Amino acid sequence: GNSVLSSLVSISFNQPSSCLSVVRKALAIILTVRMNAAVRAVVRMGLYVGAKVYFIHEGYQGMVDGGENIREATWESVSSMLQVGGTVIGSARCKEFRTHEGRLKAAHNLVQRGITNLCVIGGDGSLTGANLFREEWSGLLGELVDQGLIEADAVQKYSALHIVGMVGSIDNDFCGTDMTIGTDSALHRIIEVVDAIMTTAQSHQRTFVLEVMGRHCGYLALVSALACGADWVLIPEMPPEDGWEEKMCQKLSANRAGMKRLNIIIVAEGAIDRNNKPITTECIKNLVVKCLGFDTRVTILGHVQRGGTPSAFDRILASRMGVEAVLALLETTANTPACVVSLCGNQSVRLPLMECVQMTQEVQKAMDEKRFEEAVKLRGRSFENNLKTYKLLAHRKPESELPTSNFNVAVLNVGAPAAGMNAAVRSAVRVGISEGHKMFAVSDGFEGFYKGQIKEIKWADVGGWTGQGGSLLGTKRTLPAKHVDKIAEQMRKHNINALLVIGGFEAFLSLLELLTARGKYDEFCVPMVMVPATVSNNVPGSDLSIGADTALNAITTTCDRIKQSASGTKRRVFIIETMGGYCGYLASVGGLAAGADAAYIYEEPFDIRDLQANVEHLTEKMKTSIQRGLVLRNENSNENYTTDFIYQLYSEEGRGVFDCRKNVLGHMQQGGAPSPFDRNFGTKISAKAMQWISKKLVETFRQGEVHDSCCLLGMRRRALVFQPVVQLKEETDFVHRIPKEQWWLKLRPLMKILAKYKTSYDVSDSGQLEHVVRNRPKESDASVAM
Repeated sequence: GNSVLSSLVSISFNQPSSCLSVVRKALAIILTVRMNAAVRAVVRMGLYVGAKVYFIHEGYQGMVDGGENIREATWESVSSMLQVGGTVIGSARCKEFRTHEGRLKAAHNLVQRGITNLCVIGGDGSLTGANLFREEWSGLLGELVDQGLIEADAVQKYSALHIVGMVGSIDNDFCGTDMTIGTDSALHRIIEVVDAIMTTAQSHQRTFVLEVMGRHCGYLALVSALACGADWVLIPEMPPEDGWEEKMCQKLSANRAGMKRLNIIIVAEGAIDRNNKPITTECIKNLVVKCLGFDTRVTILGHVQRGGTPSAFDRILASRMGVEAVLALLETTANTPACVVSLCGNQSVRLPLMECVQMTQEVQKAMDEKRFEEAVKLRGRSFENNLKTYKLLAHRKPESELPTSNFNVAVLNVGAPAAGMNAAVRSAVRVGISEGHKMFAVSDGFEGFYKGQIKEIKWADVGGWTGQGGSLLGTKRTLPAKHVDKIAEQMRKHNINALLVIGGFEAFLSLLELLTARGKYDEFCVPMVMVPATVSNNVPGSDLSIGADTALNAITTTCDRIKQSASGTKRRVFIIETMGGYCGYLASVGGLAAGADAAYIYEEPFDIRDLQANVEHLTEKMKTSIQRGLVLRNENSNENYTTDFIYQLYSEEGRGVFDCRKNVLGHMQQGGAPSPFDRNFGTKISAKAMQWISKKLVETFRQGEVHDSCCLLGMRRRALVFQPVVQLKEETDFVHRIPKEQWWLKLRPLMKILAKYKTSYDVSDSGQLEHVVRNRPKESDASVAM
């Protein structure tokens, strides 16, 4: 944060746009890592609204040096950028920009090109430097006039410098946003390594100590520990209590005694003890070897965390934030403070830049002064909940300290398998046990339920489940209506007092059927809650479902490889079919992440004229610039315009310009290890669901009522909300098994804009300038966004 690390893109807005009101502006983007999706979005959105776009290569250094470092950007100059890590326009630390003389040179270079607006992508150092530049702007122009470097009328013409920031930092150490660009990709690299290490550690009964980045912020260490079920985690915001060495060794020893063949300890590079003394990986290794004699290895991940292909989450986040940044610049005035575009839950918001910077600095101050509890709170509710959830799941209390509830809770998976289901089950089981309940696992959904495939499940039984794909409990699409009598009998036999159902649309239908059966069977008059888990993301009442992120990454990775296969060949268009039933989420959002030219879905009807227009659009692009095209089709988008039909149409109409290939992705979208997002989403949402069940069990036990006790827990914009399933019936298209309104449909114009289509873009849902809220109320918590 002390040195300015940056690289830049700039944009000058010249012509009025037909869809947005545009004034003459300029924009520069300061970049750190994994920013290519953001660069692409800003450049193309800028061109879409009639902008003149510039790249500033090598960040602030390029802005100070000027010359060839500041070049005009074109639509084609950001093609094929999405899958490339890092930043293609360079990034550099610039000490000169920290001086007044350096900023004077930078101002001169910008004024020469009419650039008076900056979009800054970076950490708090880059953003703070940009804000200082903005505050000094008028004075810098005056000095340039005095030195005869610019004309006097330029002071009036370029009187104000406008700034919008996007936070790019793999550490996720910037207050005001749930997630910074680059963090999810870093988590992918960490989890890939951890999963690989766990295999060898289990084979050889080893202890591994892993150091991850995070000099001042323990987010990566904390979330990766949560995602892999690490035995111990050390972070700078919450140093361990005195005597932690003995407690850690006891924990490791107890886990080995419980037949666990490996131990994983994750350490943030900035980990400290209560006396601000660094805790190093070598120190921990020596401690474990000396006290326990375990075969111990150290792995320092280093800069591997910064590299590699960006994840689907990062591409979508960067694209959304890039477009929002351009919109924010269009709305700035001389009195508008510098703002930063942030993510809150599933919604983009704009916050005053310096408010966020000041709160970020307050975190470090609190840590320096050993006010660690306050430092955790200042990090935000997402960080705080991550820490609480990790403690709840990783450290089991002695039996004597556990509450005794005398309640039995059953957990089951319903519907198709989805990556992250096992993490959700693990979380539910361990939270339930911590709440004093006896937990029961039901195999094979409601089919196993009526057959009596029910058994008690213990704390250790779910160890190592977070990284497992599919459903270890087994899952079926069977609905309970035909077997309610037998299910009621099993509920009675095992004295089941509450149900947690993890699944997709079938799980939603199942709860509706059990709710109806309450009139006949008292056994169903118990708290029941559903956690959405389906790759299709078609469950009403929730913007996101467990498993959808893993499927998106599978689609994105496959599309990257397919497009790469055409490298060096003649122009080619790929037609890709995705899963999703009638829900077009995977095709639309996967298309945005992969840089698709079109995505055909059921929710947006299309006919032969639309198909012809898309072919002509691609043909024109192929003639002038791009070498490869990508078209996605949701499997049930249209019963007549099949994948084969679209492939044949494109092949015939593109003859002489491009050829075509098709690929049906199929069930590979459901398989594989869950992504870091799905592991943590499943873990935290399931923990919250179990805590709700505990609360309802006490209420219904005392009052004998079950009102509003059959709910779905889902993310709605910024909030995690428990919603009675009976109320969600009005929001559901049961014929096509989709919600009547779906938030991601607003992203479709964005995908078209980035593919160079002339289309209208609805700005009614764009972020509005807000203020940083230090303590959001619990009901508005959407911290499961990671």
